[in-house]
Amino acid sequence: MLVIGIAGGSGSGKTTVVNELIKQLKERVVVIPQDSYYKDSSHVPMEERQKINFDHPESIDWRLLCGQLADLKAGKTIEQPIYSYITCSRSKTETVTVKPADVIIIEGILIFTCKELRDQLDIKIFVDADDDDRLMRVMARDIIERGKTVESVIERYSKTVKPMYLQFIEPSKRYADIIIPQGGHNKVAIDVIAATIERSLNKEHGV
Repeated sequence: MLVIGIAGGSGSGKTTVVNELIKQLKERVVVIPQDSYYKDSSHVPMEERQKINFDHPESIDWRLLCGQLADLKAGKTIEQPIYSYITCSRSKTETVTVKPADVIIIEGILIFTCKELRDQLDIKIFVDADDDDRLMRVMARDIIERGKTVESVIERYSKTVKPMYLQFIEPSKRYADIIIPQGGHNKVAIDVIAATIERSLNKEHGV
C-alpha cells in the first residue's frame, strides 16, 4: 500500500491532479478528501457558522482523519464523514464506506500542516499555481458549486484565503517530496508521478 498526500492552495489544481492519477491507476486507488473532516459546527448558530475560517488548520478534525487513515493502512474499512459547506455541519445519519486499496490519496489544502498526518504519508506532493489562476478557479467553484456571490468570494479571498495561504499553506510546501508547477495542467509531472507509483506497487507485489 502506498499513501500519497496532495496539498496546495485553493484553486491550485489538486483535484485535476487527483483525477488524472485516478484515470491512470483506476480501481487501485481510493481518495480521502480533507474537506470531509471539517469539524462539525451544527451546535453553532447559523450566523456564526458563516464566519468559520475553513483555511485554518484548527478547522480540521485531525484526530479522526489520522485515525481513519491508520485503520485503512491496517486493512480495515472506514466510514468517512460527509460534510456540507451549505450548512457547515457533518451529516448525523450518512457516511461514505471506504475500503483499503493499493493507493490511498489524501487531498487537501492543509494536510501538510499536521505532523501526525505527514508522518503517515509515503509521498508528499504540493500542487503549485499562480495566485491569479487560483483566484479565478476559486471564484468559478464557489459561485457555481457553493452558491456564493462574486462580492462574497472576493471578500473571502482577500480576508481569509490569501492570508491563510501565506501563513499556513505556502510554508508547508517545504515538506513536499515533489512540487508540481502549473497546477493540474502539468501533464508531464503527472505522468512521471503515475509511473513512479506503478513502479513502486509492482516492486511491492514482486512484479
